[in-house]
Amino acid sequence: MFREIKRLAAPLVLKHKLHGLEPNHHHIADAHILQLLQTDGNNERGFRLLMEKYQERLYWVVRRLVLDHDDANDVVQNCLIKVYRSIQSFEGKSQLYTWLYRIATNEAITFLNREKRRMSSSIDDESKHLSGKLQADSYFDGDEAQAKLYKAIETLPHKQKLVFNLRYFEEMNYEDMSNVLDTSVGALKASFHHAVKKIENHIRGYEAA
Repeated sequence: MFREIKRLAAPLVLKHKLHGLEPNHHHIADAHILQLLQTDGNNERGFRLLMEKYQERLYWVVRRLVLDHDDANDVVQNCLIKVYRSIQSFEGKSQLYTWLYRIATNEAITFLNREKRRMSSSIDDESKHLSGKLQADSYFDGDEAQAKLYKAIETLPHKQKLVFNLRYFEEMNYEDMSNVLDTSVGALKASFHHAVKKIENHIRGYEAA
């Protein structure tokens, strides 16, 4: 079973480099995908459609947290394996994409925590390590303003970074974010506010240096 899941997930995860997958079937209804996934004989097709619709979005949510392309691929593959194994237990109490985002963000945070323990580093050391990845990655070789923004984001604690990324890049509303992160809307708004302030202060300090 595990080998079969990896066979399904790996080709789509690994074939793209920096700019995502193609084609992306955003028009396919989640209800149709779920029906296929939960029907014997159609679950492989349903899983492929789910990957084609959501894998690129999940990749970028993870990528902005872990930065490295190969690390992001590994995390997303683990996420998809977990989705495949647990899809039968999905009860539809939340939207499919919020359920997927929750699994992806949890996998990314687990990866970052494991890396932190492996390096036995402080938050500052971890930030420097991630910033090193940032500088070495061709995707993040944008203009100076973009570089400043990404470096500032890397100084945030995991939770604030996650909230900022989901709100700023994914434009996710607080209600959906609350379902993804299992956190109250009020706490998320406060976290985003603190994150924005820290980023602004970091960029001002960078410009003043």
